Amino acid sequence: MAESNVDVVRQGFEALRDGDPEALMPFIHPEFEATTPPQLAAEPDTYRGPDGIRRYFESFYESMDRVSFDAQEFIPVGDRVVVDAVLRTRGRTTGIETEQRSYMVWELKDGKAYRVSVYATLDEAVAKSAGAD
Repeated sequence: MAESNVDVVRQGFEALRDGDPEALMPFIHPEFEATTPPQLAAEPDTYRGPDGIRRYFESFYESMDRVSFDAQEFIPVGDRVVVDAVLRTRGRTTGIETEQRSYMVWELKDGKAYRVSVYATLDEAVAKSAGAD
C-alpha cells in the first residue's frame, strides 16, 4: 500500500509542475485538509477541500508570478508519504526569487490526498508520520 501511496503523491506533484492547482484536483480527497505552520508561513492558516487549495495558491499569485513545489524525495513511512520539497517563488513586481525547504507528511484516504502536515525538519516529519511525539 505504501508504494501505491508514493505513486499517487508523486503523480500529484507532477500534475502541479506547471503551477496550475486545478491539475492537482483529481488527487485531492473532498475532505482534504492542510495547515501551514507559523514557523514556515508568513500567514499560517488551514486549507480545507479543493476550495482551500485554490485559496492557498491564490494567496501566492497575488504577489508572485511563479510558484512551484519541487519534490526532492518521496519517503514511505507506513501508509504515509514524507516529501522533501522545495517551494520556489518569484515576486511579481520585484522579480526576487525565493526558496524554502519543507517536509510534508501526506496521508491518503480512498487513494487521494486527505491530509498534509508540514514540518521544518525531516526528523520531525518522519517522527510525526510514524506516530511518535
